[in-house]
Amino acid sequence: MMCLAKLPALPDAAGTYRWFYADVTAGPYSAVCIFMLGSLFSPRYSVAARRGGRPLEHSAVNFALYHAGVRRLWVLSEYARAELDAPGRLRIGRSTLSYEGDGTVRMAVDDGTAPWGRPVRASLTLEPMTPVGEVVQLMPGLPHYWQALAPRSQARLEVSSLGIEASGLGYHDTNHGGELLGARLSGWHWARTHREDETVVDYHLPEGVAPLRVVAGALGVRCERGPALVEARPTHITGWGLRVPSRLHAGNVVVGQPKLLESSPFYARLEARQGPLDSLGEVADFRRFHSPFIRWMAHFRTRMGRAA
Repeated sequence: MMCLAKLPALPDAAGTYRWFYADVTAGPYSAVCIFMLGSLFSPRYSVAARRGGRPLEHSAVNFALYHAGVRRLWVLSEYARAELDAPGRLRIGRSTLSYEGDGTVRMAVDDGTAPWGRPVRASLTLEPMTPVGEVVQLMPGLPHYWQALAPRSQARLEVSSLGIEASGLGYHDTNHGGELLGARLSGWHWARTHREDETVVDYHLPEGVAPLRVVAGALGVRCERGPALVEARPTHITGWGLRVPSRLHAGNVVVGQPKLLESSPFYARLEARQGPLDSLGEVADFRRFHSPFIRWMAHFRTRMGRAA
């Protein structure tokens, strides 16, 4: 089975970005961890990139822990540097992302909650059950790409600061791009669903572009671009005015009405569970984020960290 043994290329030019995303579902717990270079959530990079600011100068670590659909921890710390401190290991602040020779992925978070800095020590360990997926271009003609690195994994979640240890299923991917999100790509929504025997990811894009789907299971990983939806699926408006799905789907299978884990003017995270089905989804409106008012609000969800 082909697993990732080293980090993909890191971004360098102004306006570019890459992030590494992972989530774990373990009993009543869900956790999301993202290592960001050219941070998606950085109001500073939104401005600095237009003036030549480099992505590694706006790196960030995001960790969120949920219990039964309710947030327990939120970390979002931005740093002025990121570095490769060993082969296959990325360090941002005191937190590390590493790819080991057997394919194991480890995200170790040693940081503080935003905005007050309450200490958080947590780790996500993923052992891939499937190969790496192919790199796919999200929108024709635009420099934005997605790759499922470990779409279905055995996973372990540890939050030592709360005494939590739990095992379950994990998912891991990376996105990268050659320009700021929101410059031409206005947004997207996607959902990852673990089934009993496979994991399905559906990626929905704007402007009538056909959605992408990844299916990972015993037969490997396949990626396909399906037909555009014939009928619009029901949505509703959050308190921040962001339109989100009223149901999470795995293809044409309805998983259920989602719980809103995170809500903001430009971003939402949703979760739905039904029997053996577990879905986690995200909605993003990148053009909204570049509004000066919303950039100002984003400062309150982020803390500036100091390097170790």
